[in-house]
Amino acid sequence: MKENTESTYFFDYEHPVIQELVSEFNMVDLSDQEKAQQLYLKIRDGWRYNPYDISFRKEALKSSQIAQKDHGHCIDKSILYISGLRALGIPAKLHLAKVKNHIAVDRLIEKFGTNELTPHGMVDVYLNEKWVKATPAFNKELCLKTGVEPLEFNGEDDSIFQEFNGEGKEFMEYLDDYGSFDDVPLDFIELNMKENYPKLESLLNEAGELKL
Repeated sequence: MKENTESTYFFDYEHPVIQELVSEFNMVDLSDQEKAQQLYLKIRDGWRYNPYDISFRKEALKSSQIAQKDHGHCIDKSILYISGLRALGIPAKLHLAKVKNHIAVDRLIEKFGTNELTPHGMVDVYLNEKWVKATPAFNKELCLKTGVEPLEFNGEDDSIFQEFNGEGKEFMEYLDDYGSFDDVPLDFIELNMKENYPKLESLLNEAGELKL
């Protein structure tokens, strides 16, 4: 399957920093499923989840730029994972949704009056002749601090959210599914955020960035 393996402006996996990111997986004999699993863990835990670093600058959403940070929004981390997968020849695309979340959103509630995250980014991965979902957003350290098990991905089943925390309390739910995208729909992301967070535009700096 050749679709969804190409490089794009955002999934710029020819860049040396992305090639370095996936180089270890090309040095050993691994199946695509094993590569997808191991890269998932590398992205999940190697970049701290930060839902407050939002940018509508095109260059800020290039995988090569995200890779050089130590944190990322769920969309950032999804872009990075997709780029790495495509670099390994594994088809992948961006999937967006609206979720009600209870992990590390105190400032979101304070600033925007809601614990709904939109659009929330995850990844559709093509493995073993089927599409499965993976969500590399929430790093292990953050999950353990907030009393929820880190989200695993086995390459066989959808891995999209932790429904309950360690105490059995409702933790996360999906409210809307915006579907999958072959490339990063920046205009849709910007419009969606501004429609759902009316205060957002007043908080953006001149470069179109929010850093809380």
